[in-house]
Amino acid sequence: MAHDILPRPAAIGLDEYRARREALMAALASADSAVLLPAGQLVTRSNDSDYDFRQNSDFHYLSGFPEPDALLVLLPGREAGETVLFCQDKDPAKEAWTGMRIGAAGAVEHYGIDQAFENAERDERLGELLDGRETLYLPLDSDAALAIAEAVRGKLGARVRQGARPPQAFADVARLVHEQRLIKSDAELALLRHAAEISARGHVRAMRTARPGLFEYHLQAELEHEFLWQGAAAPAYSTIVGGGANACVLHYIENDSPLAAGDLVLIDAGAEFDLYAGDITRTFPVNGHFSEAQRAVYEIVLAAQERAVAAVAPGVTLTDIHQGVVRDLTHGLIELGLLDGELEARIEDESYRRFYLHSTSHWLGLDVHDVGGYRHKGEPRRLLPGMVLTVEPGLYIPDAENIPAPLRGIGIRIEDDVAVTLDGHEVLSAAVPKRIAEIEALMTSR
Repeated sequence: MAHDILPRPAAIGLDEYRARREALMAALASADSAVLLPAGQLVTRSNDSDYDFRQNSDFHYLSGFPEPDALLVLLPGREAGETVLFCQDKDPAKEAWTGMRIGAAGAVEHYGIDQAFENAERDERLGELLDGRETLYLPLDSDAALAIAEAVRGKLGARVRQGARPPQAFADVARLVHEQRLIKSDAELALLRHAAEISARGHVRAMRTARPGLFEYHLQAELEHEFLWQGAAAPAYSTIVGGGANACVLHYIENDSPLAAGDLVLIDAGAEFDLYAGDITRTFPVNGHFSEAQRAVYEIVLAAQERAVAAVAPGVTLTDIHQGVVRDLTHGLIELGLLDGELEARIEDESYRRFYLHSTSHWLGLDVHDVGGYRHKGEPRRLLPGMVLTVEPGLYIPDAENIPAPLRGIGIRIEDDVAVTLDGHEVLSAAVPKRIAEIEALMTSR
């Protein structure tokens, strides 16, 4: 397989990060509010070895600042600058071991921050910045953010007689940020398109490599090699390579079983590029040719998936898409003899859930299961241009005595990344074959 390198899309510009912060501040309840948002922290893997650092998605969305142990403070109306950042101290001894730190001056110069200080000054300066701010918006599920906010309120509270005015209330900033993140900009769509293209190349590479006698982890290695070769930081989530009945375990990640002739293998994997996620699933035969039973099940899932993708458009809801998939898959299960009776009855009693356990879609963006509510004002949220979602129906047939032998242990999922456009949709992951003839032709060509 040719090892060409895809051109990288442009990084998100400082103007866009600034516009995001301004939009968030405009959404606060009052002008005397403030936002506190901590960065991610390093996590110990074993003894003095850390996991690779991955920035907190909300913090990244508002700042683009890549280091751990930072704190973003937004102060609407502040004359000296509405955006303040606290970051790691410059420390030559530590930098000799772990690399140069950006520092306060670098944050202002390179990241468009109005004013920055090193963490050594945080305790002294944070109270001054927040004195008189009525409400602090912060992620209420973050122990670190709550600890910072409580400490500031306590210190200011001790100085009330000297005229200090501590914050009176805490509010959750996550809902506001997540509403913003739900609609992707053109720059974000370019990054998601690139992440999907890298992910697609990994899947094609795995299809071309697969053969009986390999192990699941061999295909994982091919996928992740392609991700890193194309500049992805890492997989966007734990790679799933499930051969045979392992495909019926939705979040199977052991990837340590042999690949057998006559089995299918399900791969659910995506690359993360500049923190934006790809998320693709394909299912194909290890030996390159579908059996009659595999073909029958696959065609049911494929037809449901293609109809669901075609339905993506402004004004549609994820509920609409999912209900269409349920109808298609239930009809197929009756045709296969895995369910009996009338279609409406089987939908009503949800007996299809023995074979289809999950929803059809989730949002995609900085997180693989991206943020943003699925309901708006009590109703299913209607799709808007700029939203990005997955479409991923599947059937998972258990290896059980009451299942016809040829169908036992067949697990099939087909997943694409889809962006909502002004007049319909764009399939970001279309470069991976999913029709039977295309898959078999690709695998034969190897």
